[in-house]
Amino acid sequence: MNVMSKRISPLAGGLLLGVLGMQQAQAAVALDRTRVVFNGGEKSVSLSISNENKQLPYLAQGWVEDAQGNKITTPLTALPPLQRLEPGAKSQVKVQALPAANLLAQDRETLFYFNLREIPPKSDKPNTLQLALQTRIKLFYRPQALSHSQGAAPWQEQLTLSKQGDKYLVNNPTAYYVTIVDASSKQGGASAKGFEPLMVAPKGSETLNVGVSVLGNAPVLTYVNDYGGRPQLQFTCSGANCQAKPIKQS
Repeated sequence: MNVMSKRISPLAGGLLLGVLGMQQAQAAVALDRTRVVFNGGEKSVSLSISNENKQLPYLAQGWVEDAQGNKITTPLTALPPLQRLEPGAKSQVKVQALPAANLLAQDRETLFYFNLREIPPKSDKPNTLQLALQTRIKLFYRPQALSHSQGAAPWQEQLTLSKQGDKYLVNNPTAYYVTIVDASSKQGGASAKGFEPLMVAPKGSETLNVGVSVLGNAPVLTYVNDYGGRPQLQFTCSGANCQAKPIKQS
């Protein structure tokens, strides 16, 4: 599961050759982060956006989805839902909490997604395929009761692994979502071939798709923190159970 994903939607039909350039397409409207943490004690959180195109204005459309990918306007909403960005200009999108946010679970995080779509100006050239690039990032609503004091140990260190046949089960006893983006058999080792990132829900468990035979008895997992950083955890196994300890970054 990607931390940030980008989708491409054709705005107008045109030359098939234009489709071949999709992979090289670069977003004009950029977002300042790869994830959002909405603290329950706040009324809103502001995201910075910018038009990286120095010649053309773009429209920026923002909205929020629930964990199932359904577009919603409550309990969180994006304001303004649509705005114009002049060439090279910067602006903000505010994710605002509505009164219904008080009805969200207060003992664990709730997952949403924030979406930002760029809409290019209409081309005056015939047979032109226009693309709308869309950025989709995780948006975590974190109840005020779960706010950690500065300097507190990362909750990801509470993760455990348990062996089930030739697979590792990642157990998350915390009230927070944890995204695992890499795995290897040792510190400084190569990424496990075929590894697929995954997100473990609060009080939940997920199975790594690579086997114990690949990761060995001292696997290293890489997670994504609130700031988009990628710290690592070294696991030490005794029998079928494995405990985590942080790896100091050099």
